[in-house]
Amino acid sequence: MLTNKTIIVTGVSSGIGQEVARQVKAAGGKVIGVDRNTPSVDVDAFHQVDLTDEAALDSLIETLKPLKADGLANIAGVPPTAPPEVVVTVNLVALKKLTLGLVDSLADNAAIVNLASLAGLGWEGEVTKIKAAADLTHSDVPAFCAEQGITKDISYFFTKQALVAWTHENRWTWRDRGIRMNAVSPGPVDTPILGDFLETLGERAEEDMRIMDRPGRPTDIAPVVTFLLSDGSVWLRGVNIACDGGMRAHIDATSNGLK
Repeated sequence: MLTNKTIIVTGVSSGIGQEVARQVKAAGGKVIGVDRNTPSVDVDAFHQVDLTDEAALDSLIETLKPLKADGLANIAGVPPTAPPEVVVTVNLVALKKLTLGLVDSLADNAAIVNLASLAGLGWEGEVTKIKAAADLTHSDVPAFCAEQGITKDISYFFTKQALVAWTHENRWTWRDRGIRMNAVSPGPVDTPILGDFLETLGERAEEDMRIMDRPGRPTDIAPVVTFLLSDGSVWLRGVNIACDGGMRAHIDATSNGLK
C-alpha cells in the first residue's frame, strides 16, 4: 500500500506515532522519524528534535526538504497536563510550521495527516480564537494564551479544535499538485499519556469511559492514518475521521434527540 513511499512521522517514539511507523513499514514504506525521544521502533532515519525549539524546528525543515517525501503524519503532541504555552506550541504552532515549511518540497500527490482528537468537537464555536491563532509563531504563544484566555483547562481542546478547522480550511489548498490534507480524531486511547487525559477531564472522562466498551489502542488508530497516507485516499480532502469506538456518533445522536 505504501511501497517505495517515504513518510515522515512525528511522535514516532511512543503511542500512536510508534504504531504508525510500524504499519507504514509493514505496508512497504520508508519511515523518517521525528521525536524528542529515541525510538525503539525500526525507522529508516531518525531526527531528535524538541518541537518547542523553533531554531531546531527550522533546521529540521531544511534537513527534510531534500527528501521530497510522499507523506507527513503529524502525530506528535503533548497532553493537557502540560503548561498551556507548551500545548499550543507543540500541538498547533509547531505542527503547522513543520507542515507549511515542507509542503512545497513534498512529492506531487503527497498526503498530510493530522492527528486531531474527539476533543476537537465544537470548533465551530471557537472560530474567533482559531482565526487569531492563524499566524502564530513560537514567540507569540505566551501573549496569545494570556490575551485569549487559553488556560490549562482548555488548551488541549483549543489546539485540537484549531487543528480540525485548519484541516478543513486546507481541503483544496494544494490540489493543483494533488497534495491532500486530512485528519483523524481518536477518542480516549490507551497510550502512556491516557492517565494525563483522565486527570484533566475528570468526571467528563469517567462518563466517556462508562459509555465506551474500552479505550482505543494505537492499533485501532494507526491503520486509519496509514490508509490516509496511501493512494487509496486520494479522493478524501479535508476530512476529519472519527476513530473513537462510536463516541462521536453517540454524542451526535444523543444531542439531537436520538437513542
